[in-house]
Amino acid sequence: MRFLVLLPLAGFLIGTPLVNRVEPFVLGLPLVLAWLVFCVLVTSVVMALIWRSDRTRRAAGGR
Repeated sequence: MRFLVLLPLAGFLIGTPLVNRVEPFVLGLPLVLAWLVFCVLVTSVVMALIWRSDRTRRAAGGR
């Protein structure tokens, strides 16, 4: 499950040059800025999924 951490990294490193334009606007933001905000949000979701699926945390009695 930890391989999911590569998804946001790929979004930042590979996706950003592909969407590097000002137009179109997404929710009032230039496309590249909206893409970066999306990648940050995806990073949070992925980290939460990895944390929830961590077996060592459960074995140690973590929440």
